[in-house]
Amino acid sequence: MKPDVVVVGSYVQDLTWDCAAFPQPGETVIGTFRTGPGGKGSNQAVAAGRAGARTLFIGAVGRDAFAGEAKRFYAENGIAARWIVKPDRATGTAGILVSASGQNEIIVALGANAALARADLDRRAIAGAKLLVVQLESNLATTAAALCVAREAGVTTLLNPAPMRRDFDVRILRHVDILVPNETEFVALVNRLKVDGRTDFTEAELAALIPAEVQRLCRGLGVETVIVTLGQRGCLVSRVGGAELIPAHRVEVVDTTGAGDAFVGGFAAGWVRSGGDVVAAAAHGNAVAALSVTKPGTAPSMPSEREVAAFLKTTEFGPPAAGAPRTSRSRSPRRARNIAASRRRGGAN
Repeated sequence: MKPDVVVVGSYVQDLTWDCAAFPQPGETVIGTFRTGPGGKGSNQAVAAGRAGARTLFIGAVGRDAFAGEAKRFYAENGIAARWIVKPDRATGTAGILVSASGQNEIIVALGANAALARADLDRRAIAGAKLLVVQLESNLATTAAALCVAREAGVTTLLNPAPMRRDFDVRILRHVDILVPNETEFVALVNRLKVDGRTDFTEAELAALIPAEVQRLCRGLGVETVIVTLGQRGCLVSRVGGAELIPAHRVEVVDTTGAGDAFVGGFAAGWVRSGGDVVAAAAHGNAVAALSVTKPGTAPSMPSEREVAAFLKTTEFGPPAAGAPRTSRSRSPRRARNIAASRRRGGAN
């Protein structure tokens, strides 16, 4: 079956410890342990596939038990994958701490992901897709090559610049149609590219900006469409003509690990279903991300197409009530507020 979405990226075995609060330096705390499939690229492929898009994942694993678990998980979920085995490398792993409030801290060992080579790419599948999705958690030269293959074939390209790396070459942005950074990654890109002359931009400053000011910074990144994910505030979709602020859904948060990946995969599925409507796709990504944080884990927490459809029919929108539990919020495109490109047209906080 010809895939509509091809994801080139990382598979990582998640090794997760749940604890009441993160340990301080030198402190030992008691927690519980679980393990399962993860990795930014794989999570995004699973999110897209479960949300209804015909998806192919291309990634590298070692010759070990974790690789076997990856293959079993994909087979059980009916998602296509091209697994490239690197016998001299271990499958990637991630050590994840999750606190009782749902926040996380993560360390990733790339393992086989760093050895994913240009020759490992399925060029025919990429060239025949509607959307290519890549991140920065595998070999960066191969990531760049995949973008070039897609661009030459007229395939829309999406880069999630995560994790932000010192060896990331910003020239890769020339081959990107849709850029999806979170707040940390967006700040790093603004500083790296010296947008508006900034080299010391901070997340605190970003949080204080009105959307029209964020829009101006987005336009300085040189990518046609920039979608900044803003956690509980939702996401801002920036294009040449203006920006759309899409707030988040109200849900009970269990585990935020993988929420960004859920958004990207959900966006990909929504983009294919809507025929390339970026705002509708972003709203769909918000819904997938909101559902993912209501369950523990990363790939296993990605919702099905049926769950997303049911959620969109019944969800409530808007800010949480006073004293309500901490939530993640988003809403549908018909209720998104149109934020003008200039201050004169009423950008809101």
